[in-house]
Amino acid sequence: MQAGTTTTIGPAAGPLRRTTTGQSAEPGDRAAVSPPRDFEGPRRRADPPAIPLVEFPLADTASAAPLSRGADGILRYGNLSPALTELLDLQVHAFANREAVVEVGGGRLTYRELWHSASRVAGGLQEHGIGYGDRVAVHMPPGVRWVQAFLGALLSGAVPVLVHHGLPDGAVEQVIAGSDADFVLGSAQRGCGATRGDGPWSPDLPDGAAFIDDGAALNDLALLCYTGGAGANELPTGVELTNENLLSAIRSMVAALDLPTDGMRNLVLQPLAHAGGCVDQLLPTFAVGGTVVLAQGGAGVARAIAGEGVDTVAANTRILAGLLPELAVGRAGGLPTERVVRISRSDQRISAVGREAADGEGPDFLVELCQVFPSARQWSVWGATETSGIGLALGPTAGPVGSVDGTVLGFPFGGTELALCGPRAQSGHGELLCRGPNVSRRYWKDPQRTADRFTGTWFHTGDQVSIGRDGLVRRSA
Repeated sequence: MQAGTTTTIGPAAGPLRRTTTGQSAEPGDRAAVSPPRDFEGPRRRADPPAIPLVEFPLADTASAAPLSRGADGILRYGNLSPALTELLDLQVHAFANREAVVEVGGGRLTYRELWHSASRVAGGLQEHGIGYGDRVAVHMPPGVRWVQAFLGALLSGAVPVLVHHGLPDGAVEQVIAGSDADFVLGSAQRGCGATRGDGPWSPDLPDGAAFIDDGAALNDLALLCYTGGAGANELPTGVELTNENLLSAIRSMVAALDLPTDGMRNLVLQPLAHAGGCVDQLLPTFAVGGTVVLAQGGAGVARAIAGEGVDTVAANTRILAGLLPELAVGRAGGLPTERVVRISRSDQRISAVGREAADGEGPDFLVELCQVFPSARQWSVWGATETSGIGLALGPTAGPVGSVDGTVLGFPFGGTELALCGPRAQSGHGELLCRGPNVSRRYWKDPQRTADRFTGTWFHTGDQVSIGRDGLVRRSA
């Protein structure tokens, strides 16, 4: 995409279309309205193993620039940084004195301060024998300490394992054991320490000589995110996300949400231990030199809006629906919610978290959201952990984004391509499959589930949808 152009996703403009000339979009690229992108219509084929799929490819792959199709059929960005840590290192030097992270009621760090503290955490991990390829579980509430721990694990060369702080104790231990985590970075109450041996645990994060591992590559495993899957009784399963997956998701979100480089302040309410919070909000905000603002509860959110210059709010439908009544009262009392100019609403897979999250959506919710945030353009993003939390989107709109009944999921973006599987796939109805540069290749140490959920380069979401000829995806009843 040529610098100065933009991507619009939504019913008014049709499916995503990118310009066919120019260089790839960088974090500072701005967005402009693009005409609808044409789809070829379904094409029947069989990927090994022989499961019949009906693909919905782009009619003109040149419209996907700056992406190009690889030998495996996947659209990929051509000039990504070699690793996530290298991209972040560049931004740290470019925006050293800007605030990187603010915790309402807690600490705040500039990019320089955050990078230095994270590199000391990495050095401390090195002194504990943690390095390239080891797994480091991050298990604590969201806040400045969480961000330091996460980045420290990355800079050590290890693979962060994201463990949601709200999980029951049994599930936490299951994730830590299942990931073969070598070290745990926990809250001050839980402590930090090695999972093997009888060494002491400390309430403090590891601290050593500053260290930054610079040997990672695009295909290297960069992050383990855990998903509960579609069934209520399914055990948590680790999703392997490579540097390419993460960097592709970051590039896609920066372009699709038109993130500015002039110092945006993003109130991230998505759980940081989920792909939707970490990969799709925290990391893209850092990629454009913005400030991640973290707050808990309605009072914390109100304090952030009133006192932290928040211009962007990122949350899922359930979280927003729970906050709107309190924020409406606050707005009536003078809370300056009109300062928020961007809302990114991100919901996960229908059959897992997404179904619960979508339950809050309805005509009242959409109207109230616009009333509370009258100046905000809105985006709605859908994805799965296996797709780095992205895949389909709608927006921007000056009013409600989505549909009153919550069935509209969006158009594919960021190199995501779609297929359907099932007896009605040829007519546009069936199980949704996705592939793209952001899609995981496999589950962690679970070859059977990998075989069940991946067909060649395609990921089976398990969600029943319909796809229109224009590429719009709707949830099936």
